[in-house]
Amino acid sequence: MHKFISYPIVLLLLFGTMNAQTSKKTPEYSKAGYFELANSGRQVFDFNVGWRFYKAAANNAETVNFDDSQWKVVNAPHGLELNSSEASGSVNYQGEAWYRKHFTAPSGLSNKRVVVHFEAIMGKCKIWLNGHLITSHFGGYLPFEADLTDKINLNGKNVLAIWTDNSDDAAYPPGKPQKTLDFSYFGGIYRDVWLVATDKLYITNANTADKKADGGVFIHHENVSKKKATVVASVHLKNDKKKASKISLVYILKDKQGKKVSSTKQRITIPAGQSTTITKHISVKNPSLWSPVNPYLYDLELKVLNSKGKTIDGVRERVGIRTIDFRGKDGFYLNGEPYVGKLMGANRHQDHGYIGNALPNSGQWRDALILKETGSDIVRAAHYPADPAFMDACDALGMFYIVATPGWQFWNKDPLFEQRVYQDIRNMVRRDRNYASVLMWEPILNETWYPPHFAEQTHNIVHEEYPYQGAFTVCDSQARGQEHFDVIYSHPFISKFFQNVQADTPENRAAYQLDYSKETRCIFTREFGDCVDDWNSHNSPSRVHRSWGEFAQLIQAKHYGNPDYIYTSWETLYDAPRQHIGGALWHPFDHQRGYHPDPFYGGITDVFRQPKYSYELFKSQRDAEQSEPMVFVANEMSPFSVADVTVFTNCDEVRLIVFEKDTIIKKANPKGLSMPHPAIVFKDVFDFIKVKNMHRANATAKASIVAQGLINGKVVATYKKTAALRPAKITLKVLDKGIPLVANASDIITVIASVTDKAGNVKRLNNSVIRFELEGEGQIVDNGMIQANPRKVEWGTAPVLIRSTLKSGKIKIKAFLIEEGVNSPIGGELVIESIKNTIPSVHKETSNGYMLSNKKSNSKAENEQELNNVKAKMILLQRELNNLKLKEVEKQQEEFEGKEKKK
Repeated sequence: MHKFISYPIVLLLLFGTMNAQTSKKTPEYSKAGYFELANSGRQVFDFNVGWRFYKAAANNAETVNFDDSQWKVVNAPHGLELNSSEASGSVNYQGEAWYRKHFTAPSGLSNKRVVVHFEAIMGKCKIWLNGHLITSHFGGYLPFEADLTDKINLNGKNVLAIWTDNSDDAAYPPGKPQKTLDFSYFGGIYRDVWLVATDKLYITNANTADKKADGGVFIHHENVSKKKATVVASVHLKNDKKKASKISLVYILKDKQGKKVSSTKQRITIPAGQSTTITKHISVKNPSLWSPVNPYLYDLELKVLNSKGKTIDGVRERVGIRTIDFRGKDGFYLNGEPYVGKLMGANRHQDHGYIGNALPNSGQWRDALILKETGSDIVRAAHYPADPAFMDACDALGMFYIVATPGWQFWNKDPLFEQRVYQDIRNMVRRDRNYASVLMWEPILNETWYPPHFAEQTHNIVHEEYPYQGAFTVCDSQARGQEHFDVIYSHPFISKFFQNVQADTPENRAAYQLDYSKETRCIFTREFGDCVDDWNSHNSPSRVHRSWGEFAQLIQAKHYGNPDYIYTSWETLYDAPRQHIGGALWHPFDHQRGYHPDPFYGGITDVFRQPKYSYELFKSQRDAEQSEPMVFVANEMSPFSVADVTVFTNCDEVRLIVFEKDTIIKKANPKGLSMPHPAIVFKDVFDFIKVKNMHRANATAKASIVAQGLINGKVVATYKKTAALRPAKITLKVLDKGIPLVANASDIITVIASVTDKAGNVKRLNNSVIRFELEGEGQIVDNGMIQANPRKVEWGTAPVLIRSTLKSGKIKIKAFLIEEGVNSPIGGELVIESIKNTIPSVHKETSNGYMLSNKKSNSKAENEQELNNVKAKMILLQRELNNLKLKEVEKQQEEFEGKEKKK
C-alpha cells in the first residue's frame, strides 16, 4: 500500500487554513489562456462588468448611436435569464439576444495590440466595435478572440456590440435541437471576458494562431523518471510591427516555492509581419512528478526581451511533469509504474441551480473540490470542453480529465458541419494540451451514427495536433471505427448480467459487456450508475430527488455501490481486471435537460451541490490515508426511518452505540469485496417507538445513534445523530469550500438555511417556507419569478445564492420562516465578508443584479416585495396588539380569581 499525501493537507497547501474567514484564499485562475506574469508588459483586464443587455432581436443594435438606455445592465458570466431549479424540458429562452458595452480604453495602450478574449459565448455570435464588424463565431464551448487594434478609440468612447443566438442550429456542433437534447443551451456570454493588451511582437494564443501542433505555448515531456526529466517547450512568436525585430526569449522554470530550477535564453530576429516558433529542452533533476496524490505543478515563465533588454511580453504556464501509458492487459501506467487501484470519478455538466451555465470561476473550483473529496480522481467531459477554471482546478487538485468535443447523438450530412467538428477537435486540443490532468481525448461525437471515415479522421486529428507520447484517443467499443482508437469505452463483464436468458444475446454482449479475451486495449467505463426503465419514463433507482428523503437516498446509494446489483457499480469496476482501468459516474450533480420535463436527479448532490447519502458513499471510498478518517450515519431517526442503520466509512471497523447502551462492532468488509469500502449495515437496531418513549420520559438526550470509526483498534472518527425536536431556529452555512467571495460583481456563493431544533439538529420532515433578507455588499440572486426567495424547504434546508458587488465588505444574510407572508419568530442570520478584487477591471457602468435595471424606478417585483414588507409589518403590529390584549385579559382574569378567593 502506497503512503499518500493527505487530501486535507493538499487543500491547506492550496488555500491555507480554512477554519477562519480571514484565512480563505482565492485560487489563481488562468486569464485569456495563460497565467499572469508580473512586470511582463502584457496587460490583462477583467472585461466582465457593465454590459447592457436585451433578450430579443434589435434592429441596428450594432451601430454606435443606438439607444440602449432602457436596457438592463448585467455582468458576465451571464446567462440569458435565471431559471428555477426545476427548469427542465426546454423552458429556457432560445433566440437572439444583444450585449453592448460602453467603455473607455485604459491608459498605456498606445502602439499595443488589443484583443477581447471570450472564453465562450453560447451558440453563434457577431462582434462589432464602434460600428465595425470585427469577427463572428460558431459554437458555444471554445474560446475565440476579437482583435480591436485597428478600430479601438484610445482617447475617447468605445462601444462593443455583440449579437448572440442560442437557438437550434444544425450547421455547427452539437447541432441537435434542444428539445431532443440531454442538456440545455442556456445561452449568453456565460464564461469570462478578458481585455488583453500586448506589444505588437507577442506570444500568440494557440486557438487564434490556428497552426497545426503549434501556436501559443506547447509543452510536452521526454525521458521522464524520478531522477531526471526533460520539459520541451515550444513558443510561437508573431511580429505585427512594420520592421524586423531582434528579441530574446527567456525560459525560467521554477518550483512550487518559487525557486529557479532551470533557465535558458534564445536570441532571434523576426521579420516584419512574420512569425516563428522557438523550441527549448529544459532539463530537470529529481523532478517532483505530477499524480492525483501529488499534483505538483512547476511554473514556466516565458519573457520576450527587446534588443535593449526590456521585457515587452511574457506569460506563465503551469507544468505538471508526468508520463501516462495504456498497456492493454497490464492496465494504466503513471510515471512508469502500474497505477494503484482504479481511476474512479464522474462525468460533469456545467449546469447549476438558477444560473444555468453561468457559473463563475469560484463555482468551477468548488465543483472540482466536491468531486475530489468524494473519491474522484478522473472527470469526463459531458459533452463539451469545460471552463478553463475547472481545468485549472483539475491540475491543481490532481484529477485526470477526459476532454470531449461538443456533440451528442446528432450528425448533419452537410460537409460544413463535419468541417466544424474537425475544427472544434483541433481547438480543444490546442486549448487543453498543456494540462497535466488531460488523460484522454474523446474526439468522436458521443453516441452518434456518423459516416465510416469520420472516426479515423478524428483520431488522426488529435495525433496531428499532439504528435508526441502521451496523446490517447477514446471512443465506445460499439462505435463505428472504434478500431482506430487507443482506448475503448465499455462496461466490465458481469456474469450475473447474463444469467437472464433473454439478456444473453450476442447483441447485448457486444453493446454493453466487453469480452476481455478479444480486446487488447485498455477499457474505461464512460458512464456508470444510471439505470432508467425506458427512454420516456426515466424511472430509476439512481434518480432520486434529495427531498424524497432518506429511504429513496439509501436506494440510490446502494445502487451505486452495491455488489448484488447486476449493473456496473463501484464493486463491479473494482472486481474487473487491470485492463479495465476505471469508470465515471453519470452524473454527480442534478441538472436540467432539454428533452425531458424532469430534471436529471441522479446526482450525488442536488443542483445547488447539497449532498445526498450517495455523496457520503463516494466520499467513503477514498482511503483514510489519502484524505481523513470518516464515518456517516444514514438514518434520520424519524418515524419513517428504517430499522436497519446504514453507515458509510473508510475505517477498518465501526462501533455503533444506539440510545447510549447498545454497542455493536462490525468489520468494514467481512465479505472480502473488491471495492475499497462497502457500506456497513447494522440490521434491526433502530425503533422509533423507543425514541418516543425517551421523549415522554424526559430522556431526550439519550435518543441518539453514535458511530465510531476504528483503525487499528483506535477511534479515529465519530458521528452522532440525534432525533430532531420542534423547529427552534434557522442555521445558515456558506458552501464556500474555503474559497471566499470576490467583490467583482460577478462572483457567486451559495448559502444553505437549515431548519433546526435548539441543539442544531436538522428537522428533515418540514414543509416550511424561508424568506431571505440581505444587508451590505451583496445581492440575492433572484428575479421574483424562480421561487428563489421565498424558497420552500426541502428535506430540512433551503438554498440562496449571493452575488458580490464591486465593493468588498460585510454581508449579513437573514432567514425567517414565513407564515401567511409574515416573518416568523424562528429565524437566523450569518455574516460573511467579500474580499477585494485584485484584477483591474474595465467598465463604465455597473450592474445591480438581474432583478434591477439601471433605471431609478422600481421593477414590478420590487414593488410587490415592498408591498409584502408593509403587509408583514402591519400583521406583526396586529399580533403585538393581540398579545397586549391577551395579557390584559389574563390580568383581569387573575384579578377576578383573586376577588373570588377572598369571598
